[in-house]
Amino acid sequence: MRRSAALVTGPYAPPVPARELTVVSADGSRLHAEVHGPEDAPAVVLAHGWTCSTAFWAPVLHHLTADHRVVVYDQRGHGRSPAPGPGGYSHRALADDLVAVLDQALPPGRRAVVVGHSLGGMTLMAAAGRPQLHERAAALLLCSTGAARLVERARVVPLRAGRLRTRVQRAVLGSRAPLGPVTPLGKRVLRYVTMGRGAEPAMVEACARIVHACPRTVRAEWAHVLAELDLDARIGGLTMPTAVIVGTADRLTPPEHAHALVAGLPRCVGLTELPGLGHMTPVEDPAAVSGVIRGLVAAHGQPVEPAAEAVTDAEEQTT
Repeated sequence: MRRSAALVTGPYAPPVPARELTVVSADGSRLHAEVHGPEDAPAVVLAHGWTCSTAFWAPVLHHLTADHRVVVYDQRGHGRSPAPGPGGYSHRALADDLVAVLDQALPPGRRAVVVGHSLGGMTLMAAAGRPQLHERAAALLLCSTGAARLVERARVVPLRAGRLRTRVQRAVLGSRAPLGPVTPLGKRVLRYVTMGRGAEPAMVEACARIVHACPRTVRAEWAHVLAELDLDARIGGLTMPTAVIVGTADRLTPPEHAHALVAGLPRCVGLTELPGLGHMTPVEDPAAVSGVIRGLVAAHGQPVEPAAEAVTDAEEQTT
């Protein structure tokens, strides 16, 4: 059954899209997608993170849609994308979904700046070996994300780094317990885990409504994928210009992840560290994130030849 979008109002309410569409992935999974902004404007594609939805991008959309053609989509099982097909939950399924969106939501030959937040950034890394990504992505932005050792490096539980903290964090993040309605306690927990100290109440409320709308089974299944994820070998395959953003107070993907990405990317075009911000950087400082996107569009958004060094799907099967 198709679920309704999370009810977010006020300054964090999503704008009305120019059109909606259903994207069909390789395994038949159906993905809800939206297109915003002028048809002939430079293209941007936004991939959201774990437990979020298209509504998460609302503050960034408000900054971009006047002069950009922006595509947003719900990752499988999230938002208005129903439970996945036979491909289930995996990094390969994430890559399948992304290339399906690029193919079906962008006009033929149109290239875009592709942005991934958290799980969305991992989606870009998972797709590093796909020729379609190299053909359609003019540049990338990896925002508040990491490639490997996610549970081990997280700082959600206030314990010293080590096996105990890793075990506890794995249990907490992978729990199938229902989150229930948004309550003051729930908002305090969400703010502690995902945001900086300066997060305003309306911002916390909006993010809580989005996260609580994610089905608990979907949340737990993707948590299992994240706990085992290792995409370090894929970073070098992102040969297009790529920028990185991280909040210095990010507990879920601390800055050491961003530094590792910068060191491994063949064409890193900048690291932006946002002081005092947590994991939800596109909501916490949409102007800064949108500014980096605009810079990538201005510098790299014109059509260019597909990257010759793209890894083939056959090569990807061996990694």
